[in-house]
Amino acid sequence: MTFAGLTIAHPWVLLLLLLVPALAFLRGKFGGNAGVTFSSTEALQRLGHRRRSRAGSFLAGLSYLALAAFIIALARPQLGREITRVQASGVDIMIVLDVSRSMLAEDFTIGSSRANRLEVTKKVTEQFIRKRPNDRIGITAFAGRPYLVSPLTLDHDWLIENLDRLQIGLVEDGTAIGSAIAMAANRLKDKEAKTKLIVLLTDGDNNAGKVMPLTAAEAAKALGIRIYTVGAGTQGEAPFPMTDPFGRTVYRNVHVDFKEDTIREIAAATNGVAYRATDTRSLEKIFGEIDKLEKSKVEVEKIAQYRELFPWFVAAGVALLVVEVLLSQTLWRRLP
Repeated sequence: MTFAGLTIAHPWVLLLLLLVPALAFLRGKFGGNAGVTFSSTEALQRLGHRRRSRAGSFLAGLSYLALAAFIIALARPQLGREITRVQASGVDIMIVLDVSRSMLAEDFTIGSSRANRLEVTKKVTEQFIRKRPNDRIGITAFAGRPYLVSPLTLDHDWLIENLDRLQIGLVEDGTAIGSAIAMAANRLKDKEAKTKLIVLLTDGDNNAGKVMPLTAAEAAKALGIRIYTVGAGTQGEAPFPMTDPFGRTVYRNVHVDFKEDTIREIAAATNGVAYRATDTRSLEKIFGEIDKLEKSKVEVEKIAQYRELFPWFVAAGVALLVVEVLLSQTLWRRLP
């Protein structure tokens, strides 16, 4: 039994406390042994008004309190705390997100509202991060070249803050998939995690950067890194925001032709899995599947630290009895 850090080792002993009011009731009803015996108290009653002495009640109260203290001591109260240590899960993840201009296409939805690919990707990625509180996760973004959004960290609130600030146009446009994989793999190479993953999301083919995607994938495999690839976007036409001559935002349907060969080859080269997300629901389902495939193994170690309090209650009980004896033999001494 625990109450705000106070633990009772033998809580059932506390049931004996019910005896204290029972004893008080019986003593009050039947009284104690008389100090002086009279054949009749009628003559004494005429000597004066009836008075009640509080000395006997007070001394009896001290005895009951001492008994209660001894009962609590038998129950072994303990004051302490339990320390929980969560050991590293052994899973390191670098999320690699495409932030090229094509991610502005609004062929996804958030609720009932139309949204662009980047907005939905950020939302689903945040959900994925929150489901894995014990993993070290980092984020790399890329367009014409990659850049680090966040290194591997367990501070997921800070990680999500950096994810929220992610936007299109921070670097030159393009799709440097190979260079992005190389940067993410470099962040994972010196780590001693049992499992190292890259989750790559893109909506285009590699057309920039100095490293070819398959070359980067082979290098990642050599480092023990597995890559899950996600191709985002519809096939055919997608509404794309543009600015007209008057500075207003207008939407035009732009032809989209996403080739899945590259992402499938990257995943296959590292024993990963390639996915295709054509809407928000399918993207959420994909991240959910990756979460299940790469479950963390969390080891929890609990350490209990307790300090016994029963000596204090024993001391209190003894002190109460000593006070009761002293008062009964001096100030409130009774007739023999």
